[in-house]
Order: sequence, then structure tokens, then C-alpha cells
Amino acid sequence: MEVSTIDSYIQQVGSWFMTSGLRILFIVILMIFALKFSQIIAGRLLNFFISRQDDVEMQKRADTLSSVIKYALNIVIFIVAVLMVMDQLGIQIGPILAAAGVVGLAVGFGAQSLVQDVISGFFILLEDQIRVGDVIDIAGKGGLVEQVNLRMVILRDLSGNVHYVRNSQINIVTNMTKEYSRYVFDIGVAYKEDVDKVIEVIKEVDEDLRDDEKFKADILEPIEILGLDQFGDSALIIKARIKTMPIKQWSAAREFNRRLKRAFDERKIEIPFPHRTIYFGEDSKGNPTATMNVNVEQKKS
Repeated sequence: MEVSTIDSYIQQVGSWFMTSGLRILFIVILMIFALKFSQIIAGRLLNFFISRQDDVEMQKRADTLSSVIKYALNIVIFIVAVLMVMDQLGIQIGPILAAAGVVGLAVGFGAQSLVQDVISGFFILLEDQIRVGDVIDIAGKGGLVEQVNLRMVILRDLSGNVHYVRNSQINIVTNMTKEYSRYVFDIGVAYKEDVDKVIEVIKEVDEDLRDDEKFKADILEPIEILGLDQFGDSALIIKARIKTMPIKQWSAAREFNRRLKRAFDERKIEIPFPHRTIYFGEDSKGNPTATMNVNVEQKKS
């Protein structure tokens, strides 16, 4: 009796495996191929954008969109595969879908911040506000964008700290590397210096920098001299700016400052340091106050 029961059970298992079991195996194999295919589609999308326009900005956008599309396709493929497997196991999908709808509605009311994150992330991607590889400032945090998805933006700052910023907390996006970048200089020189001469030196340094093979591809235009901007406490401030490729403004500015300092030293142009003039004023009767004599002696070595 027990032998016949075992044989019957084995026959049932074998029959199930030859029908539903093979179908489930086929579904799993199909899911694996579909996941691989989604990666291929995302990669083809990236190559399509890059081949249409050899531009850094287009590559950033394609990289961001391809990662989001791959993530969304993987979720859809997995959900469809699970539903198909449940159907083969004899589980009624209709009531589960209805219950999932009710649960989803309840969760939606309780997780409004998550819904806000997703909606905000959708519009951020749709409007191309942020791309992987951009340097941005959002929600009081700044850094290089390492990842963008429908829920959050992941930044890494100059110190290596990683910041996770939810999309619903992003009210203002400051993108410092979209299409091109600029760097603004406030160049201070002594009051005794000839401003026109200083401007000529600045232009010479800029021209020399743009002729350098290491920097010529990064600097898009000659330096723009905005003119004498301020009469500072101890210096004349000349404002200028350069236009560079995205994220290249800081390296170009550091090299420009180094060369400008050397050029000022060679031409004896003074870069002032803060100083004060002491005025002793007058006494109550209008007579000048006593002067202070200062003797400067050179120290003997």
C-alpha cells in the first residue's frame, strides 16, 4: 500500500515537472535572457546617443538615462516573471492583484514622501537637470554626481564624503558643469599700479595658457576682462572670467593663477597685502596730537 502511494506520488511529481515544471523552468530562463537583453538595450541607447553627437554632455545624459532605463526594465521583467510562475503554480493572480492594489493605495497614503521622491526624480530626469558626472549644489550639499535614480541623487564631495539627497528635498539645482563652465577671477593689485598695464599682462598670461597643449582643449574662449571692479581697502580689484569645458574650470584657474603670480613678479607688479594707516587725530582744542617716531634699523647678521 505504501509502495503504491509512493509510486503514485512520483508519477504526479513527474507529470507536474513535465508540464508546469518545464514551463516554470522556461519562464526562469526567459527572464534571465530578458534581463541580459535589457542591459543590451541600455548599452545600445548609450552608444546611439554617443554616435549621434560626440559630446561630453550627451554622454552624461545617455549614461544617466541608460542606468534608469535598465533599472526600470529589470523591475518590470522580474514582476512579470513572478506572476507567470505563480500562475503555473496554480495560484490565482486576480485576487492577488486586487489585494496589491488596495495595499498599494494604503502604502501610498503612508509613504507620501516616497511618492514625492519618485515624481520629483521623474521630472529631474525628464528636464535633464542633473546627469552622472556633473558637479552640482543641491539641498546645501555639493559634489560630483555619482548616481541619479527616481528616488535620490548620490554625490561625492571634494573630501570624499558621499551625500544621499532625496529628490523631494531638491528645491534648487545649481549645476556648475552643464554644457560649459566658467571661473571668475578677482585679481588684486596695488593702487600705484597702471591698470591698463596689468590688464595687458593678464591677457598675455591667458594667451600663453591657451597655447599650452595641456590646456588648449579645455579653454573655449580667450579670457574676458570685465574691468576695474572695486576700490578695495588695500587693492584695486580687476574682475575677469574664463570659459572652459565642463568641470575643467578649476584646473585651468589654478594654472592661470600660478602663471599670473610669476608674471607679476617678473614685471614688479605688486600684489598688496592688507595694511592700515594710523591717524592720531586732534585734541579737544584742535591742536594736532603728538606724533610717534618710528626708527627702522636693519638687523646685522
